[in-house]
Amino acid sequence: MTPADLSRTVLHAVRRAVDENALRAPVPARVRVERTRPGGRGHYACAVALQLAGPAALPARDVAEILRERIREAPGIAGVEVTGPGFLNFTLPAAARGLGPLVRTIRERGTGYGHGDALAGTSVSFAPVEELRARVVTDTVERLLRARGATVGERTADGEALHVVPVPAADRDLYERLGTDAARWALLRAAPHDRPRGTGGTELLVQQEGNPLFRVRYAYARTRALSGNARRLGFDAGYEQEVDAPALGALLADHPEVLAAAARHREPDRVARQLEAVAAAFFDFHDSASPLPVGDEKPSAAHRSRLALAEAAGTVLAGGLSLLGVSAPEVL
Repeated sequence: MTPADLSRTVLHAVRRAVDENALRAPVPARVRVERTRPGGRGHYACAVALQLAGPAALPARDVAEILRERIREAPGIAGVEVTGPGFLNFTLPAAARGLGPLVRTIRERGTGYGHGDALAGTSVSFAPVEELRARVVTDTVERLLRARGATVGERTADGEALHVVPVPAADRDLYERLGTDAARWALLRAAPHDRPRGTGGTELLVQQEGNPLFRVRYAYARTRALSGNARRLGFDAGYEQEVDAPALGALLADHPEVLAAAARHREPDRVARQLEAVAAAFFDFHDSASPLPVGDEKPSAAHRSRLALAEAAGTVLAGGLSLLGVSAPEVL
C-alpha cells in the first residue's frame, strides 16, 4: 500500500459518496496523501475533507466521517481515524507496511519505476525557448510529463511558457566549463523561479560529500559495487525477510508521486531533491546494516534482502537521474 494506492482509495470513496448523494461537492482531480508527521496518528494522513467542506456546506469532520465509512473496509488498510479539524489518518497492517512488495515492484519495473498513466489523456505543448536554462527546464518537464502518460506536442508560439529565471550572461558557457551532467544538475536543482546555484565555480565537479551531485551518483555507484561484490561472494539479491529501513522505504514508495508532482507543477527540482534524500537514506541504511557479510559471516537471507533493497535504491537513483538528463556511471 503506497501513497498513490491510498490516494486512489480516497478518491474512490469521494466518488462513491457523491454518487450516493451523501456528499454534494465536486470530485477533485486528485487527492494528496502524505506520511504522518512525527507525533501524529497512523502512518498516512489526508486533508481532502477540509478541501471539500466548503463546497459541501458541511463541517470538515462530518465530511471526513462520510469518507471514513467508505474507506475503512478497503483492502490494505487496518484503520481510519478522523483527527483534528477533519484529517483522515490511516493505519496500515504490518504486511502492508512491509518493503517486500515495493522492492519486488521496483525490481520488475527497473528504471521505469515511477512512470505511469496518471496524466494519460492530457495533451501539452510548450512555447519555443532559446535561453539556456529555459531550454533545459522545458526539455526536462516534457520528459517528466511523458513518463507520467501525458502527450507532449511540438513547441508552438501559442504553447505554454514556463517561468524560468535565466542564467547570467557570464554562465552561458556552463556546458563547456562543467560538462553536461554538472551543468544540467546546476540548472535543474533550484526551482525554476529561483536563481540556479553552483554555476559560477567547479564545486559540482569535486568528488566529495559536500557535492550533492557526487553524493547521488556515488550512492548509485555504491549499489552497483555491492551487487558485484555479492556475486563474487556467490550470492544474489532476493527479498526474503523484512529489512528495518523505514526512511529509505518511505522515500522509494513516494517516488512515483514525486515524479507526478514534478510533472504537474513543472518543477524538475523536486526530482533532484528526492534523489538527494534517497542517497542520504541509502547511506544511513548501508552504514547501519551491511548488505554484505562481514568477516567470517556466511551470506544469509538477511544479506540477500538488504542487497535487494540497496539495488532498489540504486534503480530509483538511476531512473531519476535519467529523467533529469544526468548520467549514472557505475564507477566514480
